[in-house]
Amino acid sequence: MNFYCANTDFKKADIIICGVPYDGTSSFRPGSRFAPDAIRSVSYQIESYSPYQQKDLRNRKICDMGNIPLPFGDKQLALNIIESFTKKLISKRKKLVAIGGEHLISLPIIKNYHKLFSDLAVIQLDAHSNLIDSHRGEKFSHATIMRRTAEIVGFDSLYQMGIRSCLSEDFMLPKRKENMCMFDFSKSDGVIENLNGRHIYLTVDLDVLDPSIFPGAGRPEPGGVTYKDLIDLLKHFKTLNIVGADVVELSPHYDATGVSNVVAASVVKEIALLI
Repeated sequence: MNFYCANTDFKKADIIICGVPYDGTSSFRPGSRFAPDAIRSVSYQIESYSPYQQKDLRNRKICDMGNIPLPFGDKQLALNIIESFTKKLISKRKKLVAIGGEHLISLPIIKNYHKLFSDLAVIQLDAHSNLIDSHRGEKFSHATIMRRTAEIVGFDSLYQMGIRSCLSEDFMLPKRKENMCMFDFSKSDGVIENLNGRHIYLTVDLDVLDPSIFPGAGRPEPGGVTYKDLIDLLKHFKTLNIVGADVVELSPHYDATGVSNVVAASVVKEIALLI
């Protein structure tokens, strides 16, 4: 099953949707490997038109490539496969919207984009800073993803927004006082001013939303933003040159109502209309 309205042939498509069903380092509530299919399933229940952006998916050339086939237990092999698979897509100058999966899936995709665009900057929307160097002995984990990302693009090119779970040591890392926006998106004007003209990768960890809106998170964190806050921010990003994006960390089985799946599918839709 494809994401709704994502039926364009690959060669003709401008935007590629790709599922990345991996959650091998999830440390609290696993299950995000089931998210891509859950999101696609409910995408048929939401309208193709976005009144927020006044755009329609039916007017975009979008191809859904399905899910990358990944091993469950071998983390390095999974990362290698993700990197190899997405490299082929990105080399065709397609704009990729990856659906995770846990947040670690962003790393090989960001590596590919950085090889193509040396000026790449990363905008992270997330409840968690994910800046620790090692999590329970693992250098490559959903909890270390932004530390590894900063090693690729540089701390000065990593912008973090909506953060409400971090370590005090995070603020001693380069550019965190300037580039890390705590609790909300109040620094968005400055981010846009700094990044206009550059190539941007957008990574959205859905736990940036409050658990009352999005309970199906692997690591729910109270005090999050509203859905309207998130969509208003995405609209604000319309002047940025976003070349790729991902939406991660839905664990569908933790929300019996299925509302989290619908929220996730709606976010994917809005991002596909934005980039």
